[in-house]
Order: sequence, then C-alpha cells, then structure tokens
Amino acid sequence: MGTAAGAGALRLPGLHGYAVEFSPYCPGRVACAAAQYYGMAGCGTLAVLEQNETGIVLLRSFDWNDGLFDVTWSENNENMLITCSGDGSLQIWDMAKTKGPLQVYKEHTLEAYSVDWSQTRGEQLVVSGSWDQTAKLWDPAVGKSLCTFKGHEAVIYSTVWSPHIPGCFASASGDQTLRIWDVKTPGVKLVIPAHQAEVLSCDWCKYDENLLVTGAVDCSLKGWDLRNIRQPVFVLLGHTYAIRRVKFSPFHATILASCSYDFTVRFWDFSKPNPLLETVEHHTEFTCGLDLSLHNRGQVVDCAWDELVKIYTPSCLAVAV
Repeated sequence: MGTAAGAGALRLPGLHGYAVEFSPYCPGRVACAAAQYYGMAGCGTLAVLEQNETGIVLLRSFDWNDGLFDVTWSENNENMLITCSGDGSLQIWDMAKTKGPLQVYKEHTLEAYSVDWSQTRGEQLVVSGSWDQTAKLWDPAVGKSLCTFKGHEAVIYSTVWSPHIPGCFASASGDQTLRIWDVKTPGVKLVIPAHQAEVLSCDWCKYDENLLVTGAVDCSLKGWDLRNIRQPVFVLLGHTYAIRRVKFSPFHATILASCSYDFTVRFWDFSKPNPLLETVEHHTEFTCGLDLSLHNRGQVVDCAWDELVKIYTPSCLAVAV
C-alpha cells in the first residue's frame, strides 16, 4: 500500500467532503466543498485551505443553507470560486470578502451536483450538471443561464470542459452514458454507452484531445477514444466499490488517479501491462474528492466523508515515472 510523502491533513468537524480543487493560481491552496450529515440534510460549507511549512491551515470558510457538492476556481480571478448545492443553485464566492455569496443562480430544479469553469482562454464559461437530468451553460457575468442541454435520461453526476477544444464539454450520468456536447449546437454531439452501471465521473486527458476516462458504479475505469467509441481503449480494474471521481495527471500522458467508496485512492498508468501503480488507504469513509496539482508535480489532494482533507505526494508520483 502507498505511503504519502509531504503529507498534511486538516479535519473539518461535522463536514463531509464532496469535492476538492487546487487553485490554478496559488500553489498549495485548495478549495473543498462539503456538507453536513453526508449531504442528506443540513447545511454546506466552502472551505479554502492552504498548505504551509507547518501543515494545512484554514484560510476562509463560507456557509450555505444546503449541502455543497462541487467547487471550481475561476480561471480569471484568483479569489473567485463557484460551488453548487443540494437546492439546485450555484453560488459565486469572493475569497477577498468575509461574507457571501456574491451571486446565486437558481435554475436547476433538483440537486446541482457538478460545476466546472472552462480553462480555455478568451471565454469565461461555466457548466453545471444536475439531478434534473440537464446541464446548463453560464457566463458568471450574466444573471441567467445561456443554454440548457437536454438528452440524459437520468441524473448527471459530472460535467467537465475539454482542456483542448473551446466550447466542448463531457457529461457522465446515471443513464450509463458519457456524452460530448458543443455549446455552439443545442443537441448532443456524441453518446457513448460507457458502462452497464451508473457513471459517476469523467475526465479529459491533458495530452490527447480525443481521450477521456470514465469511472462507474461497476468499480471499473474505462478509457474512450472519441474517434472510435465501439469499445474502450483501456479498462482498469481494482476498486471494490463505486468509483466516485477520476482525474488525469497534468504531468504524465498515461497516468490517472481515482477515488472510491472503497475508501481508497488509486494511481494508474494505463500504458503498462500492470497498470495499478499504487493504492493509498488513508481515509475511513467514502472518498469523494480528488485533484492533482498543476503547480507541484505529483502533489494530490483528496477529501472524504471522514471529515478529512489530505494533501500529499504518493510514492509513485514522487519519482520520475
């Protein structure tokens, strides 16, 4: 099992972590979206943390009147973040202010479960996904959604922008599909029957515009080449419960990480005959949030329902792979 180098941990008492994301601006700064009572009832909190020489410190926290399920940093303002919540709304927060939110967008009719800010320069677009089976496109400067994308036949769990193609995003759903959308066209571009189970997460490869990965309730990760979707280009097995989130490495073209309801985080190299590089077991509850740092090579953050946020470098990423 894996050992974590340079590890730090912070407990958020009474809060169960759903999502974490490294700041694109400040190395070691992390946002965590969390909920009371496992997201079933109660309030939510956006916690902004930072790792320093002594450990992880809490810089700011903002409360919302429903559980927070995802968080994304602005790509043009180092202090701005967006969260989404159980009441179907999106909240815009400014870390420079002590209170918030600055704005609330309430259009989804059920839980808003996913939110992502586009990384493409020149456009400030946010996509959200909801249990109401729709994805919505937002410009944070505009008070209402720009477009609603319909087609999924069940809950949308994950919405992620392509890092390569402007205006293109992917969505993963309880209808067992991965779908590709273009904001310039109202209908779905591509429907991939990815698993014979609910698909909880997806991510784009940072090095290949045609490659995505999905993680599902069937405990498998599958790689998909958009030029030929008849069968996956890789299948990764090892998790023993549903895979909650999956992330490609920003530094290695063939490495990715996944976290699961089996309490573990696993690191994979899908180019190797034995792809499982490492299993990190340092949580005692469902592990829901996961991100890899763009600034510090090999650094990982995760969060779980055990109230802990952890920043660490797994041994498999501490050496050149």
